[in-house]
Formats: sequence, C-alpha cells, structure tokens
Amino acid sequence: YHDTAEVFDKDGVSNFTGDVRTVFEMVNLKRAWEWLRRSMAERHTLTVDLILEAHRVLTQGTYDERRWERGERPGRFKVHDCRVADDVGLPPEEVPEAMCELATEVADALGGGCADRRLLVIAAYLHAKLVSIHPFADGNGRCARLLMNRTLMMAGLPPLTIAETDRLAYFGALDAFCRDGELAPFTEFCQIQSLRTWEGLMSSACFMHKSVERGGLPFDVRPEPKIGLDLTTIIQADATPGKSVLPACVDGLEDAGL
Repeated sequence: YHDTAEVFDKDGVSNFTGDVRTVFEMVNLKRAWEWLRRSMAERHTLTVDLILEAHRVLTQGTYDERRWERGERPGRFKVHDCRVADDVGLPPEEVPEAMCELATEVADALGGGCADRRLLVIAAYLHAKLVSIHPFADGNGRCARLLMNRTLMMAGLPPLTIAETDRLAYFGALDAFCRDGELAPFTEFCQIQSLRTWEGLMSSACFMHKSVERGGLPFDVRPEPKIGLDLTTIIQADATPGKSVLPACVDGLEDAGL
C-alpha cells in the first residue's frame, strides 16, 4: 500500500526491494487512472479500441520474456490460447468477435432510457463477461476492473474498490458467472463493495469536514450522494451458460419497477 501511495503522490518509489514488474504495475495503475479521467472528460463510447487502449496503458512494460517471445503484446488480443482455471476463456480466433459483441452490447445498454437505474448491473456484467472471454495474455482482471469503474464513474458514482480480505469472495463470484452464467453472485458482491466504498467516502468526508471546522483544511469536501441507484436490489437472472445474461438482468430490474 505504501509503495503504491508513493507512486501516486511522488511519481516514483524509493527503497523498493521487490519484483521490478510490481513497480511497473503500480506506475501503470497511476497512468491508467489518468487515462480514465481523460476518457471520462471526452465521453468516449465503449468500443474495442478503447478496451485495447485501456489494456495497453495498464500492462505496458509488464509482459515477461516468455510472453514477448510468443508474440503477445500489451494492448493486443492474445495470439495463443491462454486460459485459466476451469478452462475459462475463449480461443484466440473467437476473441475479436466476442469483444466486439460485448462492447456493442454494453454501449447499447448504457444508451438505454433507464441506464442510470441499472448501472451497477451493466458495470458488473462488463467486468464478468470480459474475464470470461479472457481476451488478453495477461492483465484481464485489471482491465475489467478499470472498465467497470469507468462505467460507474462516468455516471457520477464512486469507483468500486476490492479489499485484499475480499479477494476469495471476488473470485468466487466471478467463478459463478464463468462456470454457470450466473451474474447474480457477482452483482451482489459489487453491491456490497459499492456500499463499503460509500461508507468509506462518507467517513473520510466527515473527518475532513470536522477538520475544516477546526481550521485544519482550507475547504469542505463533503460529497453529494448519488440519487437514483438502489444498491440493495438483488438481481436474479435466469440464464444459461454461454448466453448473454445482460438482457435478463435488465429485464429483472424493469420488472421490479426500477
């Protein structure tokens, strides 16, 4: 944590004795958030090119020699069949079409009339579906989390943070989608993490507001709550493996009157 904070605050790290790749990943994380801010300001629609650019920023300099010799590159879809546990991932020849379909599907959903009431579902689906496609030789999870948070932040919601202590629950919820096509466990996980993020923001704002009153800070930074998204709604999707569950989830929200 302290090394990452030093990269964000000072654009570098000192007295680091770990793996050099870790330093690249921390620097890339800062650059990715800078890229995210620019992307949000320019209001770019989600496209395959935008996904590839996000991956390039996140993984520049982190591909090892073995991947490089096999022709894998940051910001490009995988050229070899790189899969993870339980055979998650599509073969390389199926990736471009699947990613084009995902980008179009999510962009269409975000452009819908009730998108502000189903943002968490759309963001969770984008993350889970990208991981299940596994389009890159490395950095799939990092890219999925960045794009999920971009979706949330473009609508004025805070980014969703995942604590180290919640990693097993995070992977378990993703496994349910990759294995069975069930989005509900991951949506519920994201709901909990979103609430925790808001609680942390409000606690920090309360502390800083008290500091303002004591003259400790020259400004008031209390955030305004986002109205219109019910994070406690549980989405149940009746989906079969291999099929898109986004329409079912959206229909579930609309049937609930959201």
